[in-house]
Amino acid sequence: MKLNTLKPAEGSTHSERRIGRGPGSGLGGTSTRGHKGAKARSGYKKKIGFEGGQMPLQRRLPKFGFKNINHVEYQAVNLCTLQTMAEKGITTIGAAEIVAAGFAKAGQLIKILGNGTLSAKVEVTANAFSKSAEAAIVAAGGTATKL
Repeated sequence: MKLNTLKPAEGSTHSERRIGRGPGSGLGGTSTRGHKGAKARSGYKKKIGFEGGQMPLQRRLPKFGFKNINHVEYQAVNLCTLQTMAEKGITTIGAAEIVAAGFAKAGQLIKILGNGTLSAKVEVTANAFSKSAEAAIVAAGGTATKL
């Protein structure tokens, strides 16, 4: 076998249709585009969702829902998570420690929630606290500081 004898498999290749090259080609005249209309013109591009002039689905269906532009998204961290961090010897818990432990991503706002129990005395700094979480931290002898 030599490189100059290699050929593609029989029937695997074919030459492309040459449209608009005169009547002898069988594809001259309107060049497979039919007569008149938007699709016959140069530069035609179908719009997304276009249904041939029928009212498109996205306009037939009613709008619904509401997006509050003032909504603030918090990453929730529970008391049981703080307890596991305290058991590892971390007494001052802030955003950097929570991110380092893998419970939140950098730049996220953190809210401490009251799920679980906290027996360790820790100093917690976060963007928000639930009432139950704040009460549990203070009851354990720690401090809860809002950023």
